Amino acid sequence: MALSLRALACAFVLSAAFAGVTKAEVSELTIAQQYGVSFLPLMMMEKNKLIEKHAAASGLSGLTVSWAKVSGPAAMNDGLISGALHFASQGAPSLITLWDKTNGQIKGVSAMTTYPLYLVTRNPAVKSIKDFSDKDKIAVPSVKISTQAIMLEMAASAAFGQDNYTKLDPLTVSLSHPDATLAFINNTAGVNAHFSTSPFYEQEIKVPGAHLITTSYEILGGPATALVITTSSKFREASPKAYRAFIDAAREAIDTINKDKIAASKLYLEAAHDTKNSVDDINAMISDKDYAFTLEPQKVFATARFMAKIGSIKKAPASINDLFFGDIPGMKGD
Repeated sequence: MALSLRALACAFVLSAAFAGVTKAEVSELTIAQQYGVSFLPLMMMEKNKLIEKHAAASGLSGLTVSWAKVSGPAAMNDGLISGALHFASQGAPSLITLWDKTNGQIKGVSAMTTYPLYLVTRNPAVKSIKDFSDKDKIAVPSVKISTQAIMLEMAASAAFGQDNYTKLDPLTVSLSHPDATLAFINNTAGVNAHFSTSPFYEQEIKVPGAHLITTSYEILGGPATALVITTSSKFREASPKAYRAFIDAAREAIDTINKDKIAASKLYLEAAHDTKNSVDDINAMISDKDYAFTLEPQKVFATARFMAKIGSIKKAPASINDLFFGDIPGMKGD
């Protein structure tokens, strides 16, 4: 069941009204996701009702799962803190911010997708990070707090010095990836750059004059987790069966995708109502050497160190283990 942002806001109110009334396992899970191929594991979980399947196998029958589509991390952060959301799929900076803001009450369950983010522009005068000026508008999912916004600050820090890490912030505007892509392609709202993700980047790079400036992999020095799964300690402790059902469903979805990427590509096109890409297009994206669906986090701790250095978070985690619950046997990462 899909939720609108208005319905999600109502859920916030209801959650606040009934917080703490019951300690029983939840009867309904609410999960937030954004847009793009990177959310394919969640799409598969929704389409094939994998959470419901694993919940029933554990004795938790009749569990209802609702899915909220949101454009950026702000609504997800609010939902996790209020308890209106049980799980969110978001970038590493959101996890780090929530961990800090809640004193570790919200943590990561696992990684989900490792893939590059692409900073692309159609301004011929921009050849590198240093060339952006007040003539440019860079679309990101949410200014200051999205993964793309933090990556831009990391790139600015490297290019202009740490004290100037916010130099490019005034150029950023908040747009969902679909809206940013339309603005970029049609040259509207002044948007001539986008810190993009697949499959939107592949559409944008075909625009005459569009060219790549950098990627998150280049900024971080290697493959980096783009999406993690987050939840709260309160939910984890109160609903262990529902919590475990989600983990088992996520593992099954990722295993299924990695075993048959053609079938997974078909599922994505159907679930996303994507008419601009073919099965071959999506398969090429998720089969790329730089793309991986995995529970193992990469470069999350490096992002946390940067955020602590610039004061985005008050407390720096001592290790990657501070940021994740550690409930998946054998899960490593950095």
